[in-house]
Amino acid sequence: MEFTGGGRLEVRITPADVGKRVSIRRLSAASAPGEKFTDAVGVLTSWDNGVVLITRRNGESVHIPEDSLVAGKVVPAAPARRRGPAASYEELARASARAWQPVESERLGEWELRSAAGFTRRANSVLPLGDPGRPLDEALSYVRDWYAARDLPPYVQTATGAEGAQELLCSGLEERGWVREVSAELHVGGLAPVADLDADVDRVRLSRSFDESWLRRYKRFGVPGPHVLKVLAGGPSVWFASVPGSGDAPAAIGRCVVDGRWAGFMAVEVDPEHRRQGLATAVMTALSRQALAEGASAAWLQVEDDNDGARALYGGMGFAAHHAYHHYRYGPA
Repeated sequence: MEFTGGGRLEVRITPADVGKRVSIRRLSAASAPGEKFTDAVGVLTSWDNGVVLITRRNGESVHIPEDSLVAGKVVPAAPARRRGPAASYEELARASARAWQPVESERLGEWELRSAAGFTRRANSVLPLGDPGRPLDEALSYVRDWYAARDLPPYVQTATGAEGAQELLCSGLEERGWVREVSAELHVGGLAPVADLDADVDRVRLSRSFDESWLRRYKRFGVPGPHVLKVLAGGPSVWFASVPGSGDAPAAIGRCVVDGRWAGFMAVEVDPEHRRQGLATAVMTALSRQALAEGASAAWLQVEDDNDGARALYGGMGFAAHHAYHHYRYGPA
């Protein structure tokens, strides 16, 4: 990082730069011997009462005493991706929302309130793509009441780390007592490289619907009520994959939703006894070939922060992180 102006370190940011991406350098008492500075890059989300708040790409908030700043400047928005398809945050947010549709939804300005009887946070959270049409406190009060009427905890899904993402909203939620409960990343990649993988796709069965056997492998719910079935079946062009196993459940499964140029992959799961046999790759390849035949060219999927195995698998297929997304919850866990 270069902070110098005429050979001097300078703080070139002010509270007027809230909402912009900045790079700062601060004094750090915890630095290793010989290292007196710590650097941080992120969106400046507040500057109040002598404390500067930076929200990093992964959603982490960094509180920095104003008197520890030694340099700072506004920097361009996150650089363009070097691999994979170009896409805006909003385009991907809308595509992923269409691929995982709620049972019930309601508009609040440009926010969408979604519910599906509690089946997954994605289908039971607010997607805030724009202005709610009223002050934030009033909008969040409406959100809490809406979910309380359905006996559900209120969640808001936000994103960080991409141009047009919601670092300021994240900060506003935290100031009002909302807690970031879960974070993950949305990864994107080219579809053709996955379709071209040398995988044993002859073992994979594709279908427009799922059966009880498929559901036995997909263990993300208790009793699979109508709300579960509706969420799984919803989407523009939905495909289900399964690899027959020796028991009463498939050895591997997957789900893909084709939507224009995008193919979204979900529910890729492998029986622990059948892992490291290339089954996840076979499922991804078979679904990719089907999506490619329908005219898709780009792919997305979601990876939880702690799933190192999935990161390695999808990274090897050419996927890379586009942005992080988070679910904020209000009230006790």
